[in-house]
Amino acid sequence: MSAPKNVAEHVLDRLAAWGVHRFYGYPGDGIGGIFTALPKRDDAEFVQVRHEETAAFAACADVKYGGSTIGCCAVTGGPGAVHALNGLYDAKLDHQPVVALLGHTAQTAQAGGYYQEVDLSTLFSDVGGYVAEVKDPSQVRHIVDRACRTALADRTVAVIILPSDVLEEDAVPDPPDAHGYYHTSAVPSSDPGAPADSALRAAAEVLNAGEKVAILAGAGALGASQVLTETANRLQAGLTTALLGKGVVDERSPWNTGAVGLLGTTASWHLMRECDTLLIVGSTMPYTEYYPAPGQARAVQIDVDGSRCGIRYDTEVNLTGDADATLSALLPMLREKESSSWRAHVERWTASWDSFSEQRAHTHTSSLNPELVVRQLSDRLPDDAQIAVDCGTATSWYARDLTLRPTQRGSLSGTLLSMGGAMPYAIAAKTAHPDRPVIALVGDGAMQMNGVNELITVQRYWKTWADPRFVVLVLSNDDLSFVSWETRGMLGEAPDPQSQSLPDVPYAEWAKLLGLDGATLTERADIGSVWDRALAADRPFVVDAKVDKDIPLVPPHVTLQQAFNTARSQVTGDPDALAIIANGVKETVGAKARSLLGLAPKS
Repeated sequence: MSAPKNVAEHVLDRLAAWGVHRFYGYPGDGIGGIFTALPKRDDAEFVQVRHEETAAFAACADVKYGGSTIGCCAVTGGPGAVHALNGLYDAKLDHQPVVALLGHTAQTAQAGGYYQEVDLSTLFSDVGGYVAEVKDPSQVRHIVDRACRTALADRTVAVIILPSDVLEEDAVPDPPDAHGYYHTSAVPSSDPGAPADSALRAAAEVLNAGEKVAILAGAGALGASQVLTETANRLQAGLTTALLGKGVVDERSPWNTGAVGLLGTTASWHLMRECDTLLIVGSTMPYTEYYPAPGQARAVQIDVDGSRCGIRYDTEVNLTGDADATLSALLPMLREKESSSWRAHVERWTASWDSFSEQRAHTHTSSLNPELVVRQLSDRLPDDAQIAVDCGTATSWYARDLTLRPTQRGSLSGTLLSMGGAMPYAIAAKTAHPDRPVIALVGDGAMQMNGVNELITVQRYWKTWADPRFVVLVLSNDDLSFVSWETRGMLGEAPDPQSQSLPDVPYAEWAKLLGLDGATLTERADIGSVWDRALAADRPFVVDAKVDKDIPLVPPHVTLQQAFNTARSQVTGDPDALAIIANGVKETVGAKARSLLGLAPKS
C-alpha cells in the first residue's frame, strides 16, 4: 500500500499493523476524515450500526466471540462519543481490548464554546486505560502503538481522540530522529505463559490434599476446555461456571453443576458450600455469598492478571498466567484421586437440579412459560451456534435452561449488565463469523431500547452472510419483569405499573416489514415447531414469544429476608399477586411466601 497522505490514513495504516481491520461505527463530521479514508482500503471492513452505543458494544463483543484481537469503534465527537461510553464500559469491566477512535472539535475552535464541544479527555479518563489526543501528525505512530499495546496487555479500553482538522493534515509516518520524538513498535508483547515450577508445586500441594475439590471457571478459562476437563477428572472435582464462562466445559457433563451466583443453580450452591478445596480459573465472580464460607476451603486461583487474584476469596496460592498454559503445566503435578464419593455427591445434586428445572419449565402458566421456550431451544442448538444474551430475565433463563457445549459460544454484558447489549453482540458475532448461526435472547424492554432499530442493521447486511440464520427470541411480557422481581424480593414492595409496564409491540410483524421473517408464539404446543422454522429459515427470523411475567426468579439459596420481602409484596397491593401465587406454588419462594402468609400448601 502507498504511503499515507494524511493523518486519517496514517491512523488506519498503523491500526492495520496491529491487526485492526474491522470498525463499528456511525459517521459524523468530527471524524469525517476516518470515514473518507476507510473506503480507500481493501483490508478494512466498516459496519454501520444505528447508534454509537451499539458500535462500542459490538467492538467489545467482536473480541469475545473470537472475531478480532482488538475491537474497534469509530464515532464522532460530542454526542456520538457520549453515546459510546456505555459500550466502552462494558469492554472495560469485562476486560476486553478495545480501541475507540473519537472525533473531536477542530483544534482551532477548542476552548471556545464550539458546538458539540465536549472535554473528551476528562470524560473518558475513567473508562480508558490509555487516553490520548493526536495534536500533531508526528504523534500518530506512538499514540496508536501505545493504545493497541495497552488494550492488549491490560485487557482494557484505549481511547484515541482525533480533532477534525488534524485528521486532514499531512501524515508523518516516520518522525525525525531527534529529541522529543518517538519511534515505536507495532509488534505485540508476548502472551503470558505458565508460572514458575515452584508456584505450580505449591498449588498442586493444596489441590492434592483436598478431598472435596470444586472448580469455579470464568471467561478467562475459555479456550482451555480440554485441559480444564482433564484437571476436573483427575481431581474428581465438581465444576461450576461464572456467567461469562458458561459452556467452557460441556454442560451435559454430570459433574458440571451449571452457573453459580444469584442466577445459578442449587447444585452449584451445594458444591461451593460443601467443598474443602477451591480452584478458581479465570473468574472474579462478584457474589461473595456464593463462594465457600470464609475459612471453609483452601483455595488456588489462576488468572492472566495477578491483580485480580485473591480479591473475592482468601486464596492460599495465586498463579499468574494463561489458563491453558498454566493448567497444562499444573496437570502432571496433580495426583489421580482414588475416591469418587465426592463426585457422586456432586452428580446427585446436578441430577436433582436438572429434574427440578425440567418440572419447573413444564409447569403450566397463564401465558407461555419462558423457561420452556428456552429449554426447547437447548436441544436444537446447532453445534457451532453463537448466543447473545440481554440483561434481565433472559439472563436467568440462559444461565439455567440453556445447555452449552465448548463448540458453542454464548456471551453478554457480564459485569456492566447493561440492557440493550444482546442485539449489538449478535451483530458482532455474525460479523465475526458470518458462516455460523446466531441466536439472541432478548427481553421486550431491551428490544424496545435498541433492538427494533438494530434489526435495520440486520436487514442491511444479512444477504452478505454465508449462513443467513440469525434468530432473535423476544421474551415479550409487557413488563420489566426482572426489576419487578427485584422490587418484590429486595424491597418487599409491589411494582408500580406506571414504571414497570411496557407497550405491546408486534416484533415479528416489524421483522416482516423489513423483509425478514418471524412468528408470534402464543401456544405451548407450537414452541418446538416455531423453533424449527426459525432455525431453518432462509433469512433472519424474530420469535415473538408471549411469555408469563409472573414466573418467580428463585435464587439458588433463598434467604428468609428474600422470602419475607416477596411475601410482604403480595399483601401491599401487587396487582399480579394471584398470578404469582398460582405460578409459584411449586417454587421455593412460593412455598416460603405461603408459609409466611399463613396460607395452606396447595396440593
